[in-house]
Amino acid sequence: MDSPVYGVSTKLFFSALVIFLFFSPTTALLQNPSSKSGQINSNSVLVALLDSHYTELAELVEKALLLQTLEEAVGKHNITIFAPRNEALERELDPEFKRFLLEPGNRKSLQTLLMFHIIPKRIGTGEWPDEKSGSVKHETLWDNHVHLTTNGGSGKKTVDSAEVIRPDDVTRPDGVIHGIKQLLIPRSVQEDFNRRRNLQSISAVLPEGAPEVDPRTHRLKKPAAPVPVGAPPVLPIYDALAPGPSLAPAPAPGPGGPHHHFDGMSQVKDFIQTLLHYGGYNEMADILVNLTSLATEMGRLVSEGYVLTVLAPNDEAMAKLTTDQLSEPGAPEQIIYYHIIPEYQTEESMYNAVRRFGKVKYDTLRLPHTVVAQEADGSVKFGHGEGSAYLFDPDIYTDGRISVQGIDGVLFPEEEAVKKPASAVKVATKPRRGKLLEVACRMLGAFGQDSHFRSCH
Repeated sequence: MDSPVYGVSTKLFFSALVIFLFFSPTTALLQNPSSKSGQINSNSVLVALLDSHYTELAELVEKALLLQTLEEAVGKHNITIFAPRNEALERELDPEFKRFLLEPGNRKSLQTLLMFHIIPKRIGTGEWPDEKSGSVKHETLWDNHVHLTTNGGSGKKTVDSAEVIRPDDVTRPDGVIHGIKQLLIPRSVQEDFNRRRNLQSISAVLPEGAPEVDPRTHRLKKPAAPVPVGAPPVLPIYDALAPGPSLAPAPAPGPGGPHHHFDGMSQVKDFIQTLLHYGGYNEMADILVNLTSLATEMGRLVSEGYVLTVLAPNDEAMAKLTTDQLSEPGAPEQIIYYHIIPEYQTEESMYNAVRRFGKVKYDTLRLPHTVVAQEADGSVKFGHGEGSAYLFDPDIYTDGRISVQGIDGVLFPEEEAVKKPASAVKVATKPRRGKLLEVACRMLGAFGQDSHFRSCH
């Protein structure tokens, strides 16, 4: 006979205790004290998600503080969760993008990303559209849309660009979880990440308001007459360059003067970000932003109405530069100046020019040197002999003011390219002089000239 405990039998008391210990930990994870639904139980799809092998996704859901929102969604209707495998979030995701998602200030972007993986409707493999139906659009919990399709030949099921690798992986009365191969990234989150990229500001902001000297009269410049918006600059681009090696300083008035009708700084930031996203041109971007003030100077020139074409060597080409070539004062600036053409050229315009004229000389910002372009192998080749470079990635960035053309080599003026073999020969002859000296010392030792032999050693 069961002994009563405060009017309740012992068997009934322990049954209640087991139920409390079994359900309370999971319920505490999901329920917020302010939540009024109270409909989540141990058989919920949310509990299954937190206890499943999709640990990376479950961790992001907890960090995004989405449990109460998902609890309310489950209370209203069934849901379908597309869960990326752990490797897609742990190893295959861009570390910089992951840091961006986990920053407290970007919680809204993380919530948008996660809600993009949830449809407020139960869609099992049986309800998936077949090959004849084509792509079917479904609205997610964040008012975006995903498209479910079945590939014709293989019969593979996909959601947007991600393949479903574990269909109906977890099924519960209030929802289903499908395992997918990769993370789904909505356009709004990708654009937000691009805007907050690490390129926060361009260095070496030039001072404003200092007295300016007219390069033609060498006197203080008087206030310039207003120039119509969009009109060409008053002075040549060389007179507008900032102080630099062998260049005379003289800022030029631009179209609209200090009002900057051309937002050159934003355009320069945009093209440098494009280099980073394109990939393979990180060294060029690093020189422009961190090693020199050329990015700021280019932004000011574009703001004043000038146009530029940048011949950007890729990382493989930049890696061949030696320490001696970069260590001299002003060397990085001189190298980049030779890769900037004060014209707006695209792949089509340069190719048409070399096809028509054979060889074309373009002025560069490294006075008085020019860079020669000619047709070669159906493309455009710049430079001379071994120091030449081909147009490798055409039209990486073209916005009407700045044009960026990727090349596969670092260019040098012809005069400097000729000097390189002489220095190489000089280095090659040094071991020979050492061998001759060693032979002479041995001969002196053989003839008994001990004093000379010791001096040789």
